[in-house]
Amino acid sequence: MNYLTQRLLTFPLVLLGVSLLVFFAIRLVPGDAIIAMLGTEAGLLTEAQRASLAAYFGLDQPIVVQYGRWLAGLFEGNLGISVTYGKPVLEVILARFPLTLELSLLSMLISLAVGIPAGVFAATRVDRPSDLVVRLFAMLGQSTPSFVVGLVLIYFLSVTFRMLPAMGSFTPLFVDPIGNLSQMILPSITLGLSFAAAVTRISRSAMLDVLSDDYVRTARSKGASQRDVVWKHALPNALIPVVTLSGVEFGYLLGGAVIVEQIFALPGLGRLTLDAISQRDYPLVQGAVLFIALNFLVVNLLVDLAYAALDPRIRLGGK
Repeated sequence: MNYLTQRLLTFPLVLLGVSLLVFFAIRLVPGDAIIAMLGTEAGLLTEAQRASLAAYFGLDQPIVVQYGRWLAGLFEGNLGISVTYGKPVLEVILARFPLTLELSLLSMLISLAVGIPAGVFAATRVDRPSDLVVRLFAMLGQSTPSFVVGLVLIYFLSVTFRMLPAMGSFTPLFVDPIGNLSQMILPSITLGLSFAAAVTRISRSAMLDVLSDDYVRTARSKGASQRDVVWKHALPNALIPVVTLSGVEFGYLLGGAVIVEQIFALPGLGRLTLDAISQRDYPLVQGAVLFIALNFLVVNLLVDLAYAALDPRIRLGGK
């Protein structure tokens, strides 16, 4: 059995574990689901109407029975009907996911574009003032919460200098690309700053290790320039831990989008999930979390398969 097959076989087990966790966790949240769904109108319901609604949504059944029914529907590709929107859960998720995906990809692009050069720069000037400045940036970037970064960026770049819009009516990418990107810059920087700091630290550490390897010294002894040594010989191997980090962090970017989308009023999957939790929209919460988990698994699988392209010495599955 090859590596790819083994990983694919673990997907159902991981998703089953996630489904169990989210299904039972959301039901531990205090409050009445019917009241959360209907708000103030719930007070106008009679006991018979309340019981009828509970039966319609299956809330009158034992929780194990509810899970069994939802899981059976899941195997048929049916994530249920959103209580809030009255539409299939998958349809609601797919309508919001492109924005969250765009936000995560832009954040990762900014992070890699900043973090890798900064890490390489620091590694080639180890213990010099410029190296200390880069390390300070990395430390601050990883220790500052994203909501603080977002509020600071809004205050200076939107309120004070009016350089970029902070929030407002969202413009889809394919409707107005320029308008969309101008709206996504601040959220992408906010979400990606911590990741950029992590990439900087990993890149610096990996470059320091690789620059001391024998093949790098051999390249130098043959007269290779410092530029060629760093960017052609050392960097490809130093990128391996960065790729590993990128796969893990992409899942965190999808999850971290919840806070960023809330700060900047973006109608993405993260904000949708948060709203669904507050409204006790059980099918939507379960479907959204499961959808994010599936994306996380797929990205990590692609990252593992990318190792061999970066370093031919790596053989997946121990071969």
